[in-house]
Amino acid sequence: MTSPKRDNARIPTSGRLRRPAGIAASAAAMALAAGLAVTAPATAGPAPTGGGVIKAEDAAPTGWAAVGRGTNGGADASAENRYEVSTLADLKAALANNGQPTAPKIIYVNGTIDGNQTPDGRILGEQDYAPGYDINQYISCFGPGGKVWSDQTFEYCKKQRQLRQTGSNNMKRQIEVSLPSNTTLVGLGGSSGFVGANIVILSATNVVMRNLSVEAPVDFFSTWSPDDGNGAWNARFDAVSSVTSDHLWIDHVSLSDGRFPDSEAPKGPNGKPANRHDGLLDLKDGTDFVTISNSRLSNHDKTMLLGSGDEHVDKDGGKLRVSYIGNYFENLQQRAPRVRFGQVHVVNNYFSGSTDDPYYPLVSEAQGGSSYFLGAGYQSRIFSEHNAFEFTGPGADPSIMVSSYNGNRFSDTGSWYNGQPADLNSIAGASFEQNRAEALAEAEASGVQAPDWTGWDFTTDVGWDPSDVYSYKAFSTPQAVKNHALKFTGPGVLKVKR
Repeated sequence: MTSPKRDNARIPTSGRLRRPAGIAASAAAMALAAGLAVTAPATAGPAPTGGGVIKAEDAAPTGWAAVGRGTNGGADASAENRYEVSTLADLKAALANNGQPTAPKIIYVNGTIDGNQTPDGRILGEQDYAPGYDINQYISCFGPGGKVWSDQTFEYCKKQRQLRQTGSNNMKRQIEVSLPSNTTLVGLGGSSGFVGANIVILSATNVVMRNLSVEAPVDFFSTWSPDDGNGAWNARFDAVSSVTSDHLWIDHVSLSDGRFPDSEAPKGPNGKPANRHDGLLDLKDGTDFVTISNSRLSNHDKTMLLGSGDEHVDKDGGKLRVSYIGNYFENLQQRAPRVRFGQVHVVNNYFSGSTDDPYYPLVSEAQGGSSYFLGAGYQSRIFSEHNAFEFTGPGADPSIMVSSYNGNRFSDTGSWYNGQPADLNSIAGASFEQNRAEALAEAEASGVQAPDWTGWDFTTDVGWDPSDVYSYKAFSTPQAVKNHALKFTGPGVLKVKR
């Protein structure tokens, strides 16, 4: 019997720091296509054999971020609009940019900035945000099996409900860091970056993040939702997210759960750890023209979501154009990425995971789980090429590479599974057909109209080709893709030149 398709998550509280990262290179982009000019590249980064520097004035050399006016962040910043920061308070002051937050600015991050740090240096925790909150008391108020909340289940339930909401709002005000337009954020060293911060790019344009280490924030006030599937935890805070923004370049960045793996969180009503992380890098509500390159994303559940719902065609249709180039995706249990609507290019990325990883095991649908790497969602058009997938452990199977979530258009060329040529197109097609059959059967059984996508056929014609839009070069062997990922992705590989 086929298990139902799911795409939710799990989560952490305390743990140990896991596998750090390396760093990478990019190709050059100079072309005119589809009426969109691609900006000439600045420094394109290191060669695959190493070397290279990062300059704050660099523009995105390729991918969707290089299309149109291009993406160079705060490259035109004057001397007084260039900052070095090492605390959250200093960072927020720099982002305000002397009363001109959208004017070009370059901000160098020196050391680790903690999103929970107050101006007087204190590090806030759960009890600072909501004194008296107790997650175990909160869970108990849903009654047996965690099915129904009642303020009357116990005498403390109303108070715990109020404290959870108050704590969540207080935490949001503290840890949210909003990056305005025309900003370049660069880490000065391999360990410079953020822990516990919620970085949001909201209604902004022309933003660059490079050479930064980002540990996802722990949501002390994650919500138990009994009506979400069979019950699920929903955390509030992404590590990095974009909402209604365009022309973003994220390069040589590492993102992970870091010290707080999901598996070590308190257990919820379903007997599984409470999910205290949301996305690592989510792009929503019409975000457009994005390149994510040479970065390392690791040890996480809900990783990268493009689009926030099938119904949001008014916001996301014709947008969510994103390029994932030369990244290392390690131990990501799902959404690497999951795509709705967008024209998404996935090239030369290295995906690795195991069925028996002690912290982040991947369990494919064929094994009765819900893990996958690439998720083809509603009206998505994914152009995949020359990606290397390694999936090991008992029961590991190639279906992990791609899963259809109402998406019928997917094309892959030249990718590999465990070092051998792989047929991702057949896997994507089979997943779509299974999904469609289940949806049709469910509609018939319930007497409702089947969703529109069940009337579509699977096709490898995605209607676009990235080489018509921007120039790039791709590695042609799995060894080259893997070597690039292991040695040249994430922060600390390139020297920052000021």
